[in-house]
Amino acid sequence: MGEEIDQHIFNGKDFEQFSVNLRAETALLQEWLHDGYLLDDGYSAGVEIEAWLLNAANQVCPENEAFLQRLDNPLVVPELAKFNFEINAPPLRFSEDVFGQMHRQLTSTWAACEKSAFDLDMRTVAVGILPTVRQQDFVAENMSALQRYKAMNQQVMRMRNGKPMQIDIQGYDHLQCQLEDVMLEAATTSFQMHLQLPPDKAMRIYNASKIVSAPLVAVTANSPWLFAKNLWAETRIPVFEQSVQVGHSHLTDRVTFGIRYVHESIMEVFASNLARFPILLPNVVDAPAEEMRHLSLHNGTIWRWNRPLIGFAENARPHLRLEQRCVPAGPTMRDSVANMAFYYGLVIALAEMQPAPELQLPFANAYENFYNCARDGLDAEVFWLDGEVINVAQLLEQKLIRLAEQGLDTLGVAADSIQYWLGIIHDRAVSRQNGACWQRRWCQKHGHDMARLVEAYRVRQQDDQPVHLWSLD
Repeated sequence: MGEEIDQHIFNGKDFEQFSVNLRAETALLQEWLHDGYLLDDGYSAGVEIEAWLLNAANQVCPENEAFLQRLDNPLVVPELAKFNFEINAPPLRFSEDVFGQMHRQLTSTWAACEKSAFDLDMRTVAVGILPTVRQQDFVAENMSALQRYKAMNQQVMRMRNGKPMQIDIQGYDHLQCQLEDVMLEAATTSFQMHLQLPPDKAMRIYNASKIVSAPLVAVTANSPWLFAKNLWAETRIPVFEQSVQVGHSHLTDRVTFGIRYVHESIMEVFASNLARFPILLPNVVDAPAEEMRHLSLHNGTIWRWNRPLIGFAENARPHLRLEQRCVPAGPTMRDSVANMAFYYGLVIALAEMQPAPELQLPFANAYENFYNCARDGLDAEVFWLDGEVINVAQLLEQKLIRLAEQGLDTLGVAADSIQYWLGIIHDRAVSRQNGACWQRRWCQKHGHDMARLVEAYRVRQQDDQPVHLWSLD
């Protein structure tokens, strides 16, 4: 959950003091990592799901304030746009049935969201990009009434000298448009997975997570449409990167896959945050450096697809976790939990592999893999270890699912649970039907009626059957 700030107008002194505090907190974090102070409490899993509010015509419904008041659940919070909301699941320790527990948590919360929306003549849907969303929906009047969103928009546009956002995406179709603010970010709803991890494993897991991002985004892709244009399998990726673009340097992109692996310590990421990225939200707070308030806020304005975070346990002891951001919301809660199982299992297996996969796959190849998979989904060709080139769906079938099984076994997940949840990923790869494929195939059969597409999608989502089983009828 994003932390609210107490102002949205800043001056030069705010930037100066924030910089001082940020440098002090970054130095303290380096001490903590060097001294082994960060909590080492094994592995835990947590998630965030961003979703949409719709009206009866399956268009956006910018009424999240009334919806959240009706729901009255602290785990469900506003997002950037008034037609979005976010579900947070309490973290769980890995256990034999961790994914069954997570599925029960998520379906219970989702059912409560559906009921609250229904009571207000609204609907809910979890999908990467809503097929019916229109450019005119992304206006300042539809921004949620939180200071941090107003401030983020103001500061991004300040860094751009007021120049509109230029969106240019070449897929099956070509989309070019411009927007006057950062609101298009609200189109990119995601399923964000968090992994609390031992600090001494952080470097290997971070590098593994970058490598995993390509097959992960390929098998989970669920965002082929934007403004009725057929673009990438996971169009969220270029949309998010272009919707908060503040300059022309690859080194300062606020949404980024990164420029290299970590070589010696996860501290390299936080040092890079300090050195490479101008302060966006200089909200100065009167708090000790040990609370990491300024570091966390600054880190929260750099949307790495794989983002390390500092959190705090109930005893205020700091811990390290990794946030994987490339997966879209939907198609179902069952699909989403299967995505979790695949990601956690594969990232742990690669992090334990010898020799390290980052020594076998150059970063340039991992980078190219990621964008190829976001564009082409399960049809993408990828580089794998030691120079192998292979279709990503075949790679999933032949190697990656078996590796994920090994990783989940290491985490103590029961064998029958591993087979069930990874079986969904296996069948999705074999059938070549993820959410993006189903949406495109539905439109090929029924025409490009986006409202009917969303209705067909919603009906199937409510049944919670995995997307590879969805019919086109």
